[in-house]
Amino acid sequence: MAMELFEPAARATLVGSLPHTDPERAVRVVLETMTEIPVWPQLTKYAAEQMMVQYLEGLPGVRRKEARLWVDTDDSDQEILAFYEDYLEVETKPSLLDSSRFVMGKATGRTFRLFLDRLAQKLDGVKAVKGQIVGPFTLLSGLTDQHRRALLFDDRFRDIVVKHLAMKALWQVHHLRRYGRPVILFLDEPGLAGFGTSAFITVSANDVKALITQVAEPLKQAGALVGVHVCANTDWGLMFECPLDIINLDAYQFFDRFALYRKQCLEFLQRGGIVAWGMVPTSEETLIDMVSAESLAQRWREHVKSLFGSEMSEASVVRRSVVTPSCGCGTLSERYAERVAELTRDLSRILRSL
Repeated sequence: MAMELFEPAARATLVGSLPHTDPERAVRVVLETMTEIPVWPQLTKYAAEQMMVQYLEGLPGVRRKEARLWVDTDDSDQEILAFYEDYLEVETKPSLLDSSRFVMGKATGRTFRLFLDRLAQKLDGVKAVKGQIVGPFTLLSGLTDQHRRALLFDDRFRDIVVKHLAMKALWQVHHLRRYGRPVILFLDEPGLAGFGTSAFITVSANDVKALITQVAEPLKQAGALVGVHVCANTDWGLMFECPLDIINLDAYQFFDRFALYRKQCLEFLQRGGIVAWGMVPTSEETLIDMVSAESLAQRWREHVKSLFGSEMSEASVVRRSVVTPSCGCGTLSERYAERVAELTRDLSRILRSL
């Protein structure tokens, strides 16, 4: 598997979003702090770069009226037919991706393209490059039809959305791998915090596994390392069963829930998986003021000891670890977002020196 070729050794990266209004500054912050696993920043201040909206280009049936965004599932048959024709053409000939409906456009891909340009001048020391895309469960549960019913409950659009996201992500991978470094692609799945609640009582674990698998597999076949980020609690046992290379959790606030799956986590690491520990808090600016890289390193060591005991050494866990913030920084002020990036970098340095 591709992940066996990459040993992250507690290197740092970000979840993705930043609050900056100046793309140049946002990219500079990333390249100056995430020097070994840089990531293109999603700038949430721009409507076109918000997590769900950024990936809707090319999806059939999308409609907008004033503030409302939905998918017309009744009157979009011709759009759906054209979508499948385009999908099948690109699936059989990936070289057509750059001229397909699956590219990120001028507005949605502005910061992505700027990052690619600036990264070309900062490749020294880069060990991997990271991108991200909204996860299929989150998009399907958050996007509704004309009757305000989640697309998750529409079998036809489940298939369309997973194919659409797989190709959107594959287009990213196609561009990120030009630098000759391993490519990491995260599926951002905040919606999975709701899996298992009454709102999704008819959605099975196998349904969720199928959604993630259908997006992840084409990326893995293209040589990317595929991760999932969930910024709250979820069924981590299910995540360990999915074909994922990296599991990213909010280890600052939700470690106790994750620890319930210690056996699955140990097996995941032993077979070459990677845990991305979201150790730097992002939920409140007051919390950011209260922590230091040293205190977070101590907290991480306590987590590892309680999780693995003598079954896996701290050094072995470090080798199969990535260090991240607990979630994206898009809701913070620019000053605090940059502080989070610095803390993540400094925490990584401490863990790498253990």
